[in-house]
Amino acid sequence: MTPATEASPADRLWTVGELADELGITTRTLRFYEAEGLITPSRAGSARVYDHRDRARLRLILRGKRFGMSLSEIREIVGMYDGAASSERRQLETLLARLGEITADLRARERDLARTLSEVDEVAARCQQRLDQLP
Repeated sequence: MTPATEASPADRLWTVGELADELGITTRTLRFYEAEGLITPSRAGSARVYDHRDRARLRLILRGKRFGMSLSEIREIVGMYDGAASSERRQLETLLARLGEITADLRARERDLARTLSEVDEVAARCQQRLDQLP
């Protein structure tokens, strides 16, 4: 592995443990994404080593998971990351469409949650009222 102080950021390499720690995930998660074909780390002997491309792909994968995207959706978006510059438009359009769907879903959940909280508050107030009436 190349120490960060000796290499430019583009030349930096990470071990499976270092990258997992940096991204706040488990080494098992990294191996899962590798098995799914989402990342392809190099090997230094039997050890996996990750470069800046792998790190960038993992950040995209993790962001997609946080947004609630499926692995197939993430695979499509991340796969475009490797394409020519001309695929950037398609990648952005695909991502923007999916983000619109995610936003709509989150807004609907937000409304449902607000209704539920309102109902909980009403029931709690009635319970408190009844308690106050009891001897």
